[in-house]
Amino acid sequence: MPSVRPLRRLACAALAAFLALGAAGLAQAEKADRDKPMNIEADSMRYDDLKQESVFTGNVVVNKGTIVIRGARIDVRQDPEGYQYGVVTAAPGKLAYYKQKRDGPPGSDEWVEGESDVIEYDSRADNVKFIRNAVMRRLVSGKINDQTTGPLIVYDQSKDTFSVEGAPPAPGSTAAGGGRVRAILTPQPGANAPGQKPAAPAPAPGKGLRPSTTLGGEGGK
Repeated sequence: MPSVRPLRRLACAALAAFLALGAAGLAQAEKADRDKPMNIEADSMRYDDLKQESVFTGNVVVNKGTIVIRGARIDVRQDPEGYQYGVVTAAPGKLAYYKQKRDGPPGSDEWVEGESDVIEYDSRADNVKFIRNAVMRRLVSGKINDQTTGPLIVYDQSKDTFSVEGAPPAPGSTAAGGGRVRAILTPQPGANAPGQKPAAPAPAPGKGLRPSTTLGGEGGK
């Protein structure tokens, strides 16, 4: 974060920018998000001028272009070149939440959203990491189209791709599946060959829809 003193002035500026963003709406394409300011709202903040680092705690909400992030705490720093780094931590028993609009033709309505214990955002590498109990979904017009779960999911924003890493079961663990990756992929329209039965539609989104890992995420959609 830029060096601004006193702290009260920094907090007021961040809040003002956050309110202005809410009035602007979600009009920017996904690839433009990395150049947008990071606006943060929280119950409290602590700023370290020496480390150029800010810590926001309590009902944290982050907006950066079309990106929305929620959690219990975020540690943010900015390097000399202006790139921003953020580590979002969830409250006990909950998950941190991330959502971003995907690039597409005018009028398209596709989003990527994810939840995990910890979310790491890196504007220099232009990626987002979902760490532990991670789930990532692709939404089309508000409906879940694809969904993936795993111990670690890395979303490459510049290429609009993601990778999922599994993990072996812990020694002595009896949990089914261990740290295996799971995915639900919905066929594209017209993917069924003539004479074949159409694929079953994806389940409708809702509060009851959750992957195999229990989610108590903060991300209300």
